[in-house]
Formats: sequence, C-alpha cells, structure tokens
Amino acid sequence: MQSNTNYLLALREKCLTLPFGERIFSLMFARKAPYFKSIRPHITQLRENYCELRFNKRKAVQNHIGTVHAIALCNGLEMAMGALAEASIPKGLRWIPKGMSVQYTAKANDHIRVIAEIEPNAWQVGDVPVSVRAERESDGTVVISGEIIIYVSEKPKQAHQ
Repeated sequence: MQSNTNYLLALREKCLTLPFGERIFSLMFARKAPYFKSIRPHITQLRENYCELRFNKRKAVQNHIGTVHAIALCNGLEMAMGALAEASIPKGLRWIPKGMSVQYTAKANDHIRVIAEIEPNAWQVGDVPVSVRAERESDGTVVISGEIIIYVSEKPKQAHQ
C-alpha cells in the first residue's frame, strides 16, 4: 500500500491496518459534522475525486411511509462530497459548500449506497460542481441524484512573525 500525502487518505490508510478499520475511519470522519452520525455511515471507498459510503435503512432514518427520508439522503450526499473534497483538493486551496440541488427519482426503500465524484481537472478557484447520487443497495436504482456546488478559494498566506 502506498503512502498518501493527503492527511485524510493517510488517516484512512492507517485505520485500515486496524480491526474494523473502515468503521473506525467512518466514525472519525462522521464526527466532523454531528448530523453525519445520524445516518451511521460507513465509508467503503475513498480515493482522490471519488467517495462511496453506505448506510442502512432503519427506523431512525425513515419517514412516515417507511422509506429513507430526504434529509438522511442529503446528509449522505453531503458527507460523501465532504470526504471527496478533503481527500482531493490541491494543497493551497480550501473549500466550503455553497449549494445543493437534488432530484428524488425513486423510493429509498432499502439500504443506501452514496457516491460522490468529480473530474480531476475540475479543481480550480471558484464554483466547483460535485456530482452526487444515492442508490438502493439491492438493485442499484438511483433514488436521489444531484450536484453540490462548493466554493474553492486560495488559502490565506500565513503571516510570518
């Protein structure tokens, strides 16, 4: 396994050497935003420009008709995008979410797999779109798809004292 210079990819590599390493890493990353923990996410793949996670359909993430509720799906989309961004953004740049547009395309009546991806050459200062989608785990049907716009800017220069 090669060593990564990106802090998040290096942390994941380190966690993967431990028993239940994927779970440990997923819990650590989910602590970045308290609402991520609500879906109990499990990051199954993370590399530059790509993140995949899953979470189970369970009572805590269901709506009144027994499907995974919209906010749980959006939490999964935002977490996958955030992990992708942290693992991919070039040094010297920073990002912040700016907007999200999604379309609900089918009932989320199963465990959920979430995918966020971006073209490697998309990293530039300004608005950067990240493609996101969530699928039913049983049959791969897309239940929500969309785009999260992140605003990318240069990190401020550190003042030397």
